[in-house]
Amino acid sequence: MSSNLNLPAATVRTRVQVPLRFGDGFVAASELVTFEGLVDGREHVAVGLGSLAPGRVPLVRLHSECLTGDVLGSARCDCGPQLREAVERISERGGYLLYLRQEGRGIGLYQKLDAYALQDQGLDTYAANAALGLPEDARDYTAAAQMLAALGAERIDLLSNNPDKSRQLLTHGIDVREQVSTGVHATAHNLGYLLAKATLTHHSLDLASLV
Repeated sequence: MSSNLNLPAATVRTRVQVPLRFGDGFVAASELVTFEGLVDGREHVAVGLGSLAPGRVPLVRLHSECLTGDVLGSARCDCGPQLREAVERISERGGYLLYLRQEGRGIGLYQKLDAYALQDQGLDTYAANAALGLPEDARDYTAAAQMLAALGAERIDLLSNNPDKSRQLLTHGIDVREQVSTGVHATAHNLGYLLAKATLTHHSLDLASLV
């Protein structure tokens, strides 16, 4: 398929059927897709979910990996619940979850845990990164745009609360028809984290009833 992206083309490498199983018993059929030619050289994976009706725009989530939240069940963030929600919603509609290897908003696992230690001293998630001399958010979605183009998904609805994801995809030629908000997965442990995202980086999170 021809691409509107002003980027090197990526190609599909492998497609494998893998069921996804969550701790609450939810199971989703999925196809994991790997790629050749991604600009950052990382092993990002697309998760194909559901059945997309002809002519319908796919629902897509860009989900940055989070070992602590996705795998270990940490309540310090909302990543695990967002992943579970996204898989179910995309399965119902048809589309893709791009699982991006950008731990800690792109700073890596070790530095993310360094930032956690500073958060335990009272800094918010962004101030902790700054105190370490790191960007508030180092994620780059160029490879995500390449992945979508390789999948033939250059017009999408984006499941996200983060306006930067839409901006970056649009810059790279992906037509984001609509940004669809995720649910608010607030707990006593992550409320400060969510408030920082809403107030400092303008995530579309309705937290008014929780504060």
